[in-house]
Amino acid sequence: MEMLTVLLVVIPLISAPITAIIANRYVAWLITLVTCLALAGLSGVVLHHVISGEVIHYELGGWKPPWGIEYVIDSLNALVAVIVAFIALITVIYGSKSAEKEIHDSQIHLFYAAFQLVILGLLGMALTGDIFNLFVFLEISSLSSYALIAMGQKRQALVASFNYLMAGTLGATFFLLGIGFLYAASGTLNMADIALRFDQFSSMTLVITALLFILIGLALKAAVFPLHSWLPEAYTQAPTMVTVFLASTSTKVAIYVLIRTLYQVFPNTYWEEMLLPGFLLLSGCLGMLYGSYKAIRQVSIKRLLAYSSVAQLGYMVVGVGLNNEAGLIAAIVHMFNHAITKAALFMAAGLVLMRLHTTNLEKLRGAGKTMPWTTGAFALAGLSLIGVPGTAGFISKWYLVQAALEKGNYVVAGTILIASIMAIMYVWKIIETLYFEGPDKLTVHKVGSGKEIVPDLPVATFCCYVMVATCFYFGLYTDIPLEAANTAVEVLFSTGGGQ
Repeated sequence: MEMLTVLLVVIPLISAPITAIIANRYVAWLITLVTCLALAGLSGVVLHHVISGEVIHYELGGWKPPWGIEYVIDSLNALVAVIVAFIALITVIYGSKSAEKEIHDSQIHLFYAAFQLVILGLLGMALTGDIFNLFVFLEISSLSSYALIAMGQKRQALVASFNYLMAGTLGATFFLLGIGFLYAASGTLNMADIALRFDQFSSMTLVITALLFILIGLALKAAVFPLHSWLPEAYTQAPTMVTVFLASTSTKVAIYVLIRTLYQVFPNTYWEEMLLPGFLLLSGCLGMLYGSYKAIRQVSIKRLLAYSSVAQLGYMVVGVGLNNEAGLIAAIVHMFNHAITKAALFMAAGLVLMRLHTTNLEKLRGAGKTMPWTTGAFALAGLSLIGVPGTAGFISKWYLVQAALEKGNYVVAGTILIASIMAIMYVWKIIETLYFEGPDKLTVHKVGSGKEIVPDLPVATFCCYVMVATCFYFGLYTDIPLEAANTAVEVLFSTGGGQ
């Protein structure tokens, strides 16, 4: 079983350069598909093995930690690996046609190679037990993401990629400096070893500086309010396939690293004394309200969904900031639920873009009559984003409200309810435009007019409905994410948050 964990990183590490060398778009797509199939299968097996509480340790090169790099897999990062691998698989199947349209033929094999490197980086971040190795994987995923966004055909994609590059570089710099300070204080880079010996150097001012630098770096990577400015443009201008994948996985992995850092590197009692939970709650609540407000004001579906991601990340940050078991369970479950929900929504938005060549709501009045299946999928996934009972989004919001009430924090509970009402407003804004406005016959922008010339995309539509179905399935059958979250939180709190 230990060997399976390292294969999650080794497989894309081998397949990515092979894909880059073979300059054939069909072969590149096939290699990427097989890679994602293997990763999805392996991650599912690993999660099934550790979900009951077992922890897998794998020492790279036979070097014992803390001298060598160790992979540590428990129910928390196994769940994150499943999110990354399965979203990658469905995205590759969904995005085969959109990639052909949006990426130049001469670059498409490089596009798929970079896509595999992003998967490699995200899985490596989830699995490693070495904090500097985590930084290395973070940079692999980030650099590949910049390239993927820049491959969009519009000039704005280059600007969005550059802005993401600047924010990402700044975040990586803070994160690396924090690692350096922590290493200077502790003399080790192994996260478990740092936690074990934390009392020996906890009084050093350098440790506080390290924590603050690491948090700022992770907040930038996770697009936590108010360090979110790169996210709307990146999601809006990136190629469809890239937006679906990054919106569902990238920021969730960064939130996972935040949880891992705050509970298994620094004891939660340490950062609780620094009043950090209050700052996290403030950031999360403002993010929920600001992201929802900005989403309501948008006229582009992709940009609206991007700002809704800022709001949804606020829910996760609030769950961490509550610093109790119910809150952390809610944050972990919401990572999972938001990943599948946002994948479904961006897939639907991508279908609209591929068929009608716009996501501008002003130009999509009445599109529901032209694309009833796609707009129906969007409406159903929107129910999960709102948090309607019976959907995945309801479960995590319900747990989050309970966690806030358990803490006696009625302001946070009220903010969650207000943000959910605002979610109804921006989801309804899209539904109203698509279904209840405009003519029966829609102009297909940059193509002409008439339904007969709008191409059918059965595979992409099927993938979209698969994700919509998962939103309802995990709203009714919550065993996998809840069991993984419960097991992880029990471990995190039973160890005293890293002591």
